[in-house]
Amino acid sequence: MATFSSWENRLPWIQYPLIVNAPMSGVATSQLATAVTRAGGLGQIGHLDDMCVLSKELDRARNDLQDIMATLPDPDQLPLGLGVIVFGSPLESWMRLFATYKPAVAWLSFAGTMEMKTWAESIRRASPKTSIWVQLGSVHAALDAAQACRPEALVLQGSDAGGHGHQAGASIISLVPETADAIQKQWLTTPLIAAGGIMDGRAAAAALTLGASGLVMGTRFLGAVEAHIPQIYRDAIFSASDGGQSTARSRVFDEIWGPNFWPTTYDGRCLRNRFYEMYTNGKDIKTVRAWLSAAMNGPEAGDLDVQDTGSLWAGTGVGMVNVLENAGDIVRSIRDDTKARTRIN
Repeated sequence: MATFSSWENRLPWIQYPLIVNAPMSGVATSQLATAVTRAGGLGQIGHLDDMCVLSKELDRARNDLQDIMATLPDPDQLPLGLGVIVFGSPLESWMRLFATYKPAVAWLSFAGTMEMKTWAESIRRASPKTSIWVQLGSVHAALDAAQACRPEALVLQGSDAGGHGHQAGASIISLVPETADAIQKQWLTTPLIAAGGIMDGRAAAAALTLGASGLVMGTRFLGAVEAHIPQIYRDAIFSASDGGQSTARSRVFDEIWGPNFWPTTYDGRCLRNRFYEMYTNGKDIKTVRAWLSAAMNGPEAGDLDVQDTGSLWAGTGVGMVNVLENAGDIVRSIRDDTKARTRIN
């Protein structure tokens, strides 16, 4: 696995351990990403379909991080990651973004191995110094991507993670060490980044012990001041507890508004809600959609809980997010706690 010195070479502004905010679409904008990078982590901007809006976010980040960029070996490199939902995305439009902004990391997710390989090769031509990270949720997929894409890191997303992920997955407690062993047997040295259920220094230290070289958090950053989410969504996150009970994984969270365009490999973890309960109790999807439409447009619409009117993506650690914090403070507190628990300076 990668040593910290190798991360320093690729991402020279970071501090140990490598802490990354997940590139949550619409939530991880330039404000969250720059705050995480300024705290010595890897900030990431999440996938957006609108290239104009995404370009504006990247422009803001570049303007806000000029001082850090001036210290880098390549002052044109943007010290952030950029998340890409690969399936269905226009390759050439994204390559123009990579060539223009030269982010330090391209985080590729949600596609088959060969499509990932095509994107990795295209990004390396458009922005040669951008590191390729590939997100996966199984040992088999990780091995395939490591061999075909030769990424600078594999992001192993466990089943505790919020948002979309592999429908048939495992938690990082088994996914990371089994993948680490499999990678080693193939004489590969691809670093592994753990994602899913990491909320504090205890989980971070455990992930490092399991074989991870870095840590990703999504749900924890839903409590960050800089996260771009409506207050009513944030209040629902703060009110949730017992994440294994208050969240669930299902494809219904994408099917409620119409046909699900996500590949069958993936489902998503959200706060449980009424339409999820109706569906799992045997109601067909058309009945559930009709109920939701009537409820949202009826006289009692104002009495609906926010999670009953849409899909609020959150992981099983949601019960540990209950106060508003600055993103930089989250990074620093987890870094300090992790270092104390691993006894590494």
